[in-house]
Amino acid sequence: MDTNQYLEVFIDESKEHLQSCNENLLALEQNPHDLAIVNEIFRNAHTLKGMSATMGFEDLADLTHKMENVLDGIRNEKITVTPEILDVVFESVDHLEAMIDDISGGGDGKRDVTSTVQKLKMIENGEEIVQASDAKEEVQESEASSNDALQFDEFELTVLQQSREQGFHTYEITVMLRADCLLKAARVYMVFDILEKLGDVVKSSPSVDKLEEEQFDQEFHVAFITKEPVNDLQSKLMKVSEVEQITITPIDESKANEEAAATTVEETAEVVSKDEKPTKETTAQKAANSVPNNKVSEKKSAQGSKTIRVNIERLDILMNLFEELVIDRGRLQSIAGELNHGELNETVERMARISGDLQNIILTMRMVPVETVFNRFPKMVRQLARDLHKQVNLEIIGAETELDRTVIDEIGDPLVHLIRNALDHGVEDPEVRKKAGKTEQGNIVLRAYHSGNHVFIELEDDGAGINRERVLEKAIAKGIVTAEAAESMSDQQVNELILSSGFSTASVISDISGRGVGLDVVKSTIESLGGNITIESVEGKGSLFSIQLPLTLSIISVMLVEIEKEIYAIPLSSIIETSIIRNSDIMNAHNQKVIDFRGKVVPLLFLDEFFDVPRPEPKNDEFHSVVLVRKGEKMAGLVVDSFIGQQEIVLKSLGNYLTNVLAISGATILGNGQVALIVDCNSLIK
Repeated sequence: MDTNQYLEVFIDESKEHLQSCNENLLALEQNPHDLAIVNEIFRNAHTLKGMSATMGFEDLADLTHKMENVLDGIRNEKITVTPEILDVVFESVDHLEAMIDDISGGGDGKRDVTSTVQKLKMIENGEEIVQASDAKEEVQESEASSNDALQFDEFELTVLQQSREQGFHTYEITVMLRADCLLKAARVYMVFDILEKLGDVVKSSPSVDKLEEEQFDQEFHVAFITKEPVNDLQSKLMKVSEVEQITITPIDESKANEEAAATTVEETAEVVSKDEKPTKETTAQKAANSVPNNKVSEKKSAQGSKTIRVNIERLDILMNLFEELVIDRGRLQSIAGELNHGELNETVERMARISGDLQNIILTMRMVPVETVFNRFPKMVRQLARDLHKQVNLEIIGAETELDRTVIDEIGDPLVHLIRNALDHGVEDPEVRKKAGKTEQGNIVLRAYHSGNHVFIELEDDGAGINRERVLEKAIAKGIVTAEAAESMSDQQVNELILSSGFSTASVISDISGRGVGLDVVKSTIESLGGNITIESVEGKGSLFSIQLPLTLSIISVMLVEIEKEIYAIPLSSIIETSIIRNSDIMNAHNQKVIDFRGKVVPLLFLDEFFDVPRPEPKNDEFHSVVLVRKGEKMAGLVVDSFIGQQEIVLKSLGNYLTNVLAISGATILGNGQVALIVDCNSLIK
């Protein structure tokens, strides 16, 4: 029986068990004598071990078994729980997660975990653990050791050998970046871009994923096949800025093969050779049937309801088909309105109601609780707090709030950056907090909630807040604002300066947050999702970062407006209200036309001039139709010819040839077949 048919179930179930392990380990740290928590972690580890062995992933099963031994010692009260022991168990879970990710990406789940296994054995034997100064240094050391030399498997060695036989050169290229290099991932990309034009990359150390995430010091290694001479290769690579040194050495496959074999024998006698692997898989296949059935029965008893896993790609296809249906529905409504036929109108209305219900169901199917993103933060905060020698309590509120899967996939990284920023720049050291009359333990609150057609995610800390003078000093030095403009800026405007490109107040650049890049990446990601971010801060009291996001990105409600013969769509989420104004209501201030809107001066933007809409003759009407829009605290009035009305439309991209069109976020097809451009109010107000 082929175990591949169960692979997807195995990956999903394994991630659930590992997430449960993480949550319970955090709970165990708070209640080290609660054996019920230990038993729950043990059950998760035991199930994961059995599933891994059944599927033939022996490295995964072996590491889980070693971790299980430690947990068994804890629950039998032979081992006392300490933060140092939990560090090692957390490290084991991190390795297991990396193995599952590797399997999910088509790999074999193999990983060098010798150091972690050694620590687990020491704990099991009651020995004192030899630790680096902190967990972060351990990871860096293990990565550095893996960087010392490339290790090849049998397939990679065969590729290198055959390439040499066909007249190619095989090199190990060591790239050393400068110590002050800020954007390491960008330099890695440039190096790989050059290499891919000159030959083929066989392997890198660290892996490509780690290089992209900047999980290495200053050095990385690449196994490379090419016909280029060494001198040409070296000169081209040295052209990449912030590359300090390039070392190129030929690869000796025979020596690499001996080293690989020696390492395999040295690691453990329990690892079975590749010749024996088919037998092991055959044994595993006999038991494969039991895993999915057992897991299904567990789910039924735990949840009391029947569920089914659906690939997200199928939901995307379903959504695309429904979007076409929405376009045709609009067309039918338009035709029915023109013909004014009773039975046709009745049928179209019924179809509109049914398709509306269908739309709600499809959108609900795509909704995922933000819990899937929030779950990884408690462990991250714990580790960062230990790295920074701070005491931090993370409180999560509203994790059950649901968002579209597309938004969920994109929001994780910005939140990671904000949390790291709160820990590094926000929450003070325990001594500083004590002197300021605060508790030594800092508090970070991560909350999510619905409001209308939006979801709000807020990150609040009771740290140092934003220092206005320091921010303005950096902003002026960077040329982001002038000294004259800085004097008249409100606190809100000063707070938003930290979202500017290249802005950072960090006196020492660390790998916890900042890296000298600032929070502009967070801002651009959120705005690309149709959302916005605002910052409130009181110096000495703390900061509140508030992110507003749309519930879904595919079908949105808009106000259709007309300019000459062209139709534009303005998202309702940005609109405050619509109004008709007289010519006499328009004033001039600083070479800008403005109106007085309920005591506020609001700038006007004539869309016909902005989008250069051709007019046969100038328009000199006494009245103007205005759509008042908002982005955070800023407002603007968009002047149009007329309002058409509210409508739900399908958001379509403009394609690869029309990327980054100013103030246009996409397009839609209307009921009459006409294309309407969707106005990006955020860009206009900016």
